[in-house]
Amino acid sequence: YREVASDKHYMRGGKPGYFPPFDASVIPGGALNYYDPFGWSKNRSEEDKANGLVKEINNGRLAMIGILGFLSEGKVEGSVPALKGIIPSYAGEPMAPFSESIFPSL
Repeated sequence: YREVASDKHYMRGGKPGYFPPFDASVIPGGALNYYDPFGWSKNRSEEDKANGLVKEINNGRLAMIGILGFLSEGKVEGSVPALKGIIPSYAGEPMAPFSESIFPSL
């Protein structure tokens, strides 16, 4: 939908992550927009939106660190003192899904 309704594709000068609002007259029953489904941020200032973006990026980074902590504790017991005894030991290869290509060798 974005490629059709936007002025420019993000690879050709458009805004990355921009999803144009849905046209409720075309969609039966209306539709909620992707970015701001309830219209809560349409009146926010640009500075407030930029601050929210930084918070969201930092939240994602912290989530990735947390997942790595759980993986580390599962593989090497005691590597994360706060999780010692909570996470069971894992003898397998935690990165097995990424170790081989899904494509057959040609």
